[in-house]
Amino acid sequence: MKNYIDRNIYLEKIIPFIDKNIVKVIVGQRRVGKSYFLLQIMDHLRKEKQNPNIIFINKELYEFDFIRDYHDLMKYVRSKTSATQQNYLFVDEIQDIDQFEKALRSLQAEGNFDIFCTGSNAKMLSGDLATLLSGRYIETKIFSLSYPEFLEFHNLENSQQAFFDYIKFGGLPYLIHLTLEERVVFDYVKNVYDTIVLKDVVSRYQVRNVAFLENLILFLADNIGNLLSAKKISDFLKSQRIQMSPNLILSYCNYMASAFFIFKVKRSDISGKKIFDVGEKYYFEDVGMRHALIGFRQKDINQILENVVFTHLLICGYSVTVGKTDGKEIDFICQKNGEKLYVQVAYLIPDQKVREREFGNLLAVKDNFPKLVVSMDEMAGGQYEGISHLHVRDFLSKYW
Repeated sequence: MKNYIDRNIYLEKIIPFIDKNIVKVIVGQRRVGKSYFLLQIMDHLRKEKQNPNIIFINKELYEFDFIRDYHDLMKYVRSKTSATQQNYLFVDEIQDIDQFEKALRSLQAEGNFDIFCTGSNAKMLSGDLATLLSGRYIETKIFSLSYPEFLEFHNLENSQQAFFDYIKFGGLPYLIHLTLEERVVFDYVKNVYDTIVLKDVVSRYQVRNVAFLENLILFLADNIGNLLSAKKISDFLKSQRIQMSPNLILSYCNYMASAFFIFKVKRSDISGKKIFDVGEKYYFEDVGMRHALIGFRQKDINQILENVVFTHLLICGYSVTVGKTDGKEIDFICQKNGEKLYVQVAYLIPDQKVREREFGNLLAVKDNFPKLVVSMDEMAGGQYEGISHLHVRDFLSKYW
């Protein structure tokens, strides 16, 4: 039996769908804790039910290597099925089973299976699965540790040092077994990076120009939070004597986004209804991954804070775009359940000129939804003309 720390923000999302005829699909980047989350769900079932029949398949273990396609999957599940009670099927990294969606559809139709599966690729929910299980699956995204989880996992108090450790090393759960030192952590994170790039990008999409892919990743790491386009990236690379078409750059970025390695954030107008086709921002799922590649640089602190705030908003369940109005940019327009939240991120607000710029962009938005400026100012707090000002640690300590 493996020990783990509960991640209840995700369990609360899953519980309402247990024993419902809906496939539970849990997605996220490799090594963010999807496998352990399955164990948490299983333990929840054991507490709530008497001797539940749990069938667990972990495609990352050698003992399940024989399950190659949906025929193998069906044969194994049949050998473990109970005819007299509900069966709970858990499949970890299901995208490694060819045509798995056919098995899921058949098992779901029988009605005596409650199905949970994980995957490290967003495309697993496109095509056949979306068609065959339309309206009969629910997706839950698992992210790297939020700041409150980081404190809990590492048994730390909410302090300036703990926060710097978080934004420097990131939130991969396995870090609790390592010393939080650059050499140790970044060696581990680079190995995770290699696995993601080779298995979930290069191998899955048959990427031929691996050297270019790695250069593109370094470029994005150096430009998190900057407004980019495929053409702008292509033009920069041409200046470095690297020839690559905008279409191929866009494809490579989409591959990485499908592996939950990076997030591509579109621009929208303030209403959030009009999405602009040109220009988007890129952020990393885990900032520690970014620092393992190009180093943790103090000069990038504003970009790093943006990345951390962005991923926290996703953890809180928001859909997020970059806002634009009258030539002014709103860092994040966040929407959830018909409500909005506007967030502006700054490292420090040292004087009135900076204050007017950061708060002024939000003041230009003429609606009554909450508006926040998040910074690292020690005296952050209170309001400025009705707009709240929060220290980033306070913002990250709450699930909005």
